[in-house]
Amino acid sequence: MPLSRYRILQIGSGVALDYCGKMFADFGADVVKLEPEGGDPLRSAPPVTGDGESGYFAWLNTNKRSVTETPGVFESLLSGADVLLDGRGYDGKIPTSVSVTRVSWFGEHGPYATFAGTDAIARALGGLVALTGRVEGPPTLATDHQSGIISGIAAFIATAAGLYDRPEGTRRFSVSTHETAVNVAEYEAAVAWDAGESRRRPGVNRFGRNYPVGIYPTKHGLVGVTIVTPGQWRGMCAMMGMPELAKNPRYAVNVDRLAHAVEIDALFQPVWNTRTAEEWFELALEYKLPIVMVPTMAELLELHVHRERGAFGPVRIGEAGFEAPVLPQRLTKTPPRSGGTSPLAGEDDAKWHIAPNAWPATTAPVGRLPLTGVRIVDLTMGWAGPTGARHLGDLGAEIIKVEACQYPDWWRGTDLRAEFIAQQKYEKILWFQLMNRNKLDVTLDLTNPEGAHLLKRMVAEADAVIENYSAEVLVKLGLDYSVLSQVNPSLVMLSMPAYGSNNVWSACRGYGSTLEQASGLPVVTGFPEDPPTMNQTAYGDPVGGFNAAAALMLGLLHRQQTGQGQNIDLSQIECMIPFVAPELIAQSALGAVPPRIGNRHPVSVPHGCFRCAGDDRWIAIAITDDKAWRACCNVLERPDLTDLSAAQRRQREAELETVLQAWTTTRDAEEAMNVLQRAGVAAGVVRTPMELDRDPHLTARGFWHRHERPFIGAHWHSSAPFREGRDAYPVRRVAPTLGQDNEAILCGRLGLSTIELERLAAADIIGTVPKPRRAQSDS
Repeated sequence: MPLSRYRILQIGSGVALDYCGKMFADFGADVVKLEPEGGDPLRSAPPVTGDGESGYFAWLNTNKRSVTETPGVFESLLSGADVLLDGRGYDGKIPTSVSVTRVSWFGEHGPYATFAGTDAIARALGGLVALTGRVEGPPTLATDHQSGIISGIAAFIATAAGLYDRPEGTRRFSVSTHETAVNVAEYEAAVAWDAGESRRRPGVNRFGRNYPVGIYPTKHGLVGVTIVTPGQWRGMCAMMGMPELAKNPRYAVNVDRLAHAVEIDALFQPVWNTRTAEEWFELALEYKLPIVMVPTMAELLELHVHRERGAFGPVRIGEAGFEAPVLPQRLTKTPPRSGGTSPLAGEDDAKWHIAPNAWPATTAPVGRLPLTGVRIVDLTMGWAGPTGARHLGDLGAEIIKVEACQYPDWWRGTDLRAEFIAQQKYEKILWFQLMNRNKLDVTLDLTNPEGAHLLKRMVAEADAVIENYSAEVLVKLGLDYSVLSQVNPSLVMLSMPAYGSNNVWSACRGYGSTLEQASGLPVVTGFPEDPPTMNQTAYGDPVGGFNAAAALMLGLLHRQQTGQGQNIDLSQIECMIPFVAPELIAQSALGAVPPRIGNRHPVSVPHGCFRCAGDDRWIAIAITDDKAWRACCNVLERPDLTDLSAAQRRQREAELETVLQAWTTTRDAEEAMNVLQRAGVAAGVVRTPMELDRDPHLTARGFWHRHERPFIGAHWHSSAPFREGRDAYPVRRVAPTLGQDNEAILCGRLGLSTIELERLAAADIIGTVPKPRRAQSDS
């Protein structure tokens, strides 16, 4: 397995830490989890099996060893570890032969560094809560642990990059769960900056400025719909047997359809009721529409495509057993373990001895990025793929983005009419800038044999390729893995279709919202009286990007050790399934999923979003234990409530929410957050994406960078959620203009002459300006 040579020591508690360790363990590393007497607090996290074991903890800790921390054990284990995964902020001496990745809620410095954190608080401050939920509020919180999962992947990406560069010396990474959440919200921030204002919550079962985007009941089951382009709208009307609806000028564009959403819903619902969700999905495949089944947990466990792909595996802890998600990084030659056994607390106390590691006691040279020298050809568009490549570019890899003047990255703009091009708007899209920093850019018409040949020459000199074309495109172009691996046998190539490759649903088209719908996440999110509730961002895209970067690192590490390349078949829907792991495990282990509880929490009580003074201002508050509750009561000046246990607070939850609401309503959200946090209570302002660039903590940490770029001038760039030392990784290069590096790559690397370059430009094989065409209508 690609990580079998590594020994990982894990200290502290938390989902991010455990998930990072899980990725190492499930790919073969020897991971030792050091636990306090009595075990990690997460051992009580729901769902709890009939044997009293936490199914969620077990899933997070498959294939690890558990050792109880007693005097001297930590030091002995540390001397033999390749990596220390630190979730408790250890500040003692660490051998220079050991790499370190530290995971925390808010990073190691800045105004929030000492804040009490939870997943909900990190998401609220990170801009991921404000836009989700009912128009009137409160904003809807996601189910727990989601930012922890993403933060764990971010920690794995950085740690794996450090191991790739290990011959140069050890590294010290830190990962902020809050900044991971901002990385997910950054697209919405760019949209708000571009518009000059933050959009309001569109309501439950509405999404952004597009319609129809939502979840609808059918004859049996639910369907998830994401209709964006004019061609998709026409196709959907035809599929529904209502082609005349597409000709109605009142419904011609998204914003008009959204204004008439209730009216159109009423027209469509009787038609939805004539078929089952699976029948609609099969029909949508024929029409090439981004429509999917939205499964319950029971249905998700039984979907044949996931079963065929091995998306679920058996997990055991003690006498308890159930099914749970398998890691989605499907390396075809070195796949992850399918499930596994999780240790009981202290199970390996008698077997913990590890010999000192054999690495030289050196640290990596200052200024050298860990992926220096790695070259990746980026054939992706939109958000998911470009972000996956960007993460590795931030760590020093050379990323060569390949576009075509006939079909540039659609995040440059889908309306490539002459006026749009004349105004050079394709170089002015803010969100394109965010996802494509630290990259070079070459244009090649891959439908032309000469363009395809030049790509092959580039691939011959690359370490990896990442692509997110529709399933059939590269096959038709003769540029799929079976061909490119002949050009470069050690090539690592990642593809990321929605349902994965080579199955009956591989042709499914989708957006980030489609991926969320198909994972079943909306079914377990929100208030019980509301429809299934989606996040108000194309959630599956940044999640897919993080998982893609992690998968590429796994492939690169295996290639570094063996010289062997391989194809990576990353299903973006499988990337979303870890977010429903608690509910999926409950279904498998207990036969049922707990009902939705809105903004409440299965452990922390009270827990929710509370209105503050001002227009649509809110604060998220999480009472994590009795100590936090006593501190909260002191702030509220309610000594009569101080001694309530968690069980008693649960019985009086509605009453206590009213007490909290009365206190927050008259207070500024920033003031309320700071007062509560000074008392030790987890609380965070529900920030809109628009205001993230003014967040004092992100500002103090240098998370936002202001850079100049041709056509657009000064604009914001975010930072990676991982860093070495105090400062964020630099933006070494702003997003490239179209074809900016044609000469540098084609002449400087491939040896073409200036005359050949001019001939390619004259033949429209390369260029620096998109080719005009009618607005895209079918993608």
